[in-house]
Amino acid sequence: MFRLKIIFAALLFTFYANAQELNCNIQINSDQVSGTSKSVFNTLKKSVSDFINNRRWTDMTFAEAEKIECSMNIVVKKVEDETFTAEIQVQSRRPVYNTSYNTTLFNFKDNSFTFDYKEFDQLEMNENTITSNLTAVLAYYAYIIIGYDLDSYSKLGGTPLFQAAESIVNAAQAASLDGWKAFENSHNRYALVNNLLDEAFKKYRSYFYEYHRLGLDEMAVNLTNGRAKIASGLSVLRDANRARPSAIVISSFMDAKSDELINIFSKASEKEKKEVVDILCDVDPTHTDNYEKILQ
Repeated sequence: MFRLKIIFAALLFTFYANAQELNCNIQINSDQVSGTSKSVFNTLKKSVSDFINNRRWTDMTFAEAEKIECSMNIVVKKVEDETFTAEIQVQSRRPVYNTSYNTTLFNFKDNSFTFDYKEFDQLEMNENTITSNLTAVLAYYAYIIIGYDLDSYSKLGGTPLFQAAESIVNAAQAASLDGWKAFENSHNRYALVNNLLDEAFKKYRSYFYEYHRLGLDEMAVNLTNGRAKIASGLSVLRDANRARPSAIVISSFMDAKSDELINIFSKASEKEKKEVVDILCDVDPTHTDNYEKILQ
């Protein structure tokens, strides 16, 4: 499965098959909403799940066992008529070669998610003419998830998917939909895909590949070499963060990897521990206390 996926990443959009790419667990949390029939949240969950999991997002070939494991947790805060005010937490993961361990690739919370939905609506989308913020956001994150997955198997392999997500951003902006404005804040959908396609973060994306393919995937065979590969590239994160402080693509990486990095380096040499902790505390100072546990 692992070798096949490397080939598929390199030959993006070359093959066609009927198997969809995503196996996404959808959760709708409506605990904060009162006075609205709970049935609408059940149909919303089914509509979102069908849209994400039954749609073909690329022309790649994915076997059933190769579908990307991911989740979307939508927390609905308010419903007025048919307008939902919510937030969405998106996560994705992939297996590490020759282990039973799954590593988190993407972990992102989007606090600005407003959409219209009428019970039993069928979710459909024409990517050239976007009129629904619900389908636009779902499609955007579908492309981001697949892009991150491909980046972890092939250097810069996710670029076509990130470009597809960028097209969604442009179309949503043209339609004046909520939550897509350029430079509205540094942690929105525009900022994320802008970082991913920015030349300034190309070294980071190359390291993302090396971290997974040459680091984690090698650790089952040679723990020391795999860990050393991950350590050797951490300075890329520091350089990128210093050049663009609080860049969303770096903070998102740390949200996904902080616990994993602590586990990886807790049994490293004292020299490696010290070097790693210095970099991690520089990049992600809010979690300094956690990273210093590596030294214990």
